[in-house]
Amino acid sequence: MLLCSQLYAAAESWQVLKNCRLLTNQANDADSFHVSASGKEYLFRLYFVDAAETDVSVLGRVKDQARYFGITPKQTVLLGNIARRFTREKLARPFTVRTCLQDAMGRSRMQRFYAFIETADGDLAELLVANGLARVFGSAATPVGLNSPELEWQKLKRLEREAQVQKVGGWGAGTGRMAARLPTQPATSGPESFEAFFHPEKAALPAESDAKDASTLLDATSSSSIVTDSSGAKLDVNNATSTELLSVPGIGPVTARRIMEARPFKSVDDLRGVKGIGEKKLEKLRPFFR
Repeated sequence: MLLCSQLYAAAESWQVLKNCRLLTNQANDADSFHVSASGKEYLFRLYFVDAAETDVSVLGRVKDQARYFGITPKQTVLLGNIARRFTREKLARPFTVRTCLQDAMGRSRMQRFYAFIETADGDLAELLVANGLARVFGSAATPVGLNSPELEWQKLKRLEREAQVQKVGGWGAGTGRMAARLPTQPATSGPESFEAFFHPEKAALPAESDAKDASTLLDATSSSSIVTDSSGAKLDVNNATSTELLSVPGIGPVTARRIMEARPFKSVDDLRGVKGIGEKKLEKLRPFFR
């Protein structure tokens, strides 16, 4: 069988497998599992992420993952089993796979391929990272034909930073929050969201402006009202989620990303150090944050 590196980088190189189902297999974990599609069995490995091991059979990898999350090897294995249950839950309903049959290697006798998995709740890799159940990993496995793989990589890193701030999954092991979930999950975009991977220009939002960002992203929220978190308080400049940041008039996707990348801040005044936020814009944003 041709591997993805031997195929043309055209969209035809990719297969879309719909109504897939998870197959029971002892070797399944959170990021690698057996799948049934159209009566055929596949072994898939998620692009761009690495979930914790479920045992210590590969101790070196367990230790590496433990260092990444700042936890013990024992906690790492516990995290791996929590992540495996999470994936099993997300794949309990039919899901969609997109793959170019790029070799993911592995220890199994069955050939394993990289894939993107879209569940009913969203992209599986993004869900795992957002809930602190996997690390962003494997940048060398660049999907063939992907116009801007760095965009998805950056998105995963933003989700990871938010998981760190919220102390969920592996990031919350020290405070007993390993089983906690991110309050606001990544948006569900459906199986057709795969198009965004290959044609990000079609999904791109218009250039940022105060008026456009407010009208597009606030929905029914009045642009003159103070955006608050679920407790009714102003947003914490260090803990606000990407969704909450996008609800603030004048903050679009680019600015939200820059704010999250520049954290932590000592005070709201430090926002002036974020590219695109000058004194005038800071004064408009100040009432929304604490």
